[in-house]
Amino acid sequence: MKAMECYREVASEMVMHEKPEDIYTSIPSSVSEAFGFLWNRLMENPTEFVRMQMEYFYEMSRIAANASLRFMGNPAAPLYNPSDKDRRFKDEAWQNHVLFDFLKQSYVLTSSTLERTIASAHDIDPKTQQKLNFFSRQFIDAISPSNFLLTNPEVLKKTVESNGENLVKGMENLLKDMKTSDGILRISMTDRNAFALGRNIAMTPGKVVFQNDLVQIIQYTPTTKEVYETPLLIVSPWINKYYILDMQPENSFVKWLVDKGHTVFITSWVNPDARHANKSFEDYMKEGALDGIEAVKKATGEKQINVIGYCIGGTLMASALAYLTAKQQADSVKSITYLTTLVDFSEPGEIGAFIDEGQISEMEEHMNKKGYLESDKMATTFNMLRANELIWSFVVNNYLMGKNPFPFDLLYWNMDSTRLPAAMHSFYLRNMYLTNKLVQPKALSMCGVPIDLRNIKTPAYMLSTQGDHIAPWKSTYAATSIYKGPIRFVLSGSGHIAGVVNPPVKKKYGYWTNERLPATPDEWFDKSTPHEGSWWEDWQRWIESTGFVGKKVPARVPKNPIEDAPGSYVKG
Repeated sequence: MKAMECYREVASEMVMHEKPEDIYTSIPSSVSEAFGFLWNRLMENPTEFVRMQMEYFYEMSRIAANASLRFMGNPAAPLYNPSDKDRRFKDEAWQNHVLFDFLKQSYVLTSSTLERTIASAHDIDPKTQQKLNFFSRQFIDAISPSNFLLTNPEVLKKTVESNGENLVKGMENLLKDMKTSDGILRISMTDRNAFALGRNIAMTPGKVVFQNDLVQIIQYTPTTKEVYETPLLIVSPWINKYYILDMQPENSFVKWLVDKGHTVFITSWVNPDARHANKSFEDYMKEGALDGIEAVKKATGEKQINVIGYCIGGTLMASALAYLTAKQQADSVKSITYLTTLVDFSEPGEIGAFIDEGQISEMEEHMNKKGYLESDKMATTFNMLRANELIWSFVVNNYLMGKNPFPFDLLYWNMDSTRLPAAMHSFYLRNMYLTNKLVQPKALSMCGVPIDLRNIKTPAYMLSTQGDHIAPWKSTYAATSIYKGPIRFVLSGSGHIAGVVNPPVKKKYGYWTNERLPATPDEWFDKSTPHEGSWWEDWQRWIESTGFVGKKVPARVPKNPIEDAPGSYVKG
């Protein structure tokens, strides 16, 4: 009875949330066109296509024959195995039970056949090929037997042991997620009640010392009697929230910097709504980066500051430095650190699968209805880059196994995503990703000034991460041949988040350095030196040895505070 009641509620929620007029939630037309184009290419050589299908059926018959042998008690080595790193098939039943081993091998064969079929098509341009590879992988990930009740041995075992209670609990979890979602289902990745801003996350003491319509600037309370003379401003990304750099004391980059003697400021961006629909990338530069620099100078009385820009915050700072250079005001920034930052978007990685005129136009049409892009749509895009880990693992854990997600600060932050103003996001997608204008000299103007990154002479530390799906490190490396100033390029292990938020005490991932900057990233890596530990310590040595921190001065406490950190904008 309880199960039926949950089912009725879920069905009711599905009807209530259905929005057939929302074209952006459907498959983009350019993706459908890509698969139509693939089919036409395959039909140009039907003999080869039929041969591949016959080969597939032959291999399936071999898997079935092996399963028959095992069913009769005879040994038979598996013909197809998933990757050793694939955690979906770790349960012993996937190897020991004939049926589940058959399903597993059939899935591996089907996946590889689909990939080979797509690869066999000739004369497909790279952009179309990228869409085909990316969206076919979404399909492959979705149809895994591990994602379904009747084909997942762990779920079946749990169902028998609990007399179906796991399915009831899973339905309750699904219903809860549906009620807290707006349009696209937001699957709970962690216990949302386990964390609270200012209590056990984003808890480094500080004060909001400046705010405008777009940003609050937080100044953190010093923990040392003396601090470095030159203050440090962190320009955080506004896709998700700033506290990725101030999670908990043991992994807070902000706290680590404060304890090292830096006077740290950080941007906390507003979570925009319809009032911010016309806020542009240029507004983010002026009201965020430029106003932020002036706010730090005013709060400390210093004429020069150091700046760290993370992800899109780094792209913004590159634009701001080009602007300041053209205005002959770049001396206000002593050094710039770019964390996982793209400025040349010619090879944007898997995100490129979402970039074409058709998809952007459809997104703009959608955004213009409300004046912004909803947070769940951007979050889903990023989750699709690692669908098995960030979507399907939680479907199985929450809805099939009936378990509550484990409390994890990083996943709490990942779920606390932000909206994006329509004007800003449209400009960013079109001028950065679609036409790559930022890297073209004077192709863009901001605040009336032509932007030319080649004129930037500010000394730079560039940090990229080896497994980055959002800002591929080989693409970020292109900036080393653009800027005129001295550059130190460092590569961290892991990905876009874990590779950056990597406290030294964890002794994880490591990093690579190379004192030279050869023409290509592969050349750089071949001659690089590996190091254990965290890039944080390398950065600290760099900024100290270059003298960018200045002399030691008495600690500065925040003056004329507006409110306590973490502020109110981050709670929006």
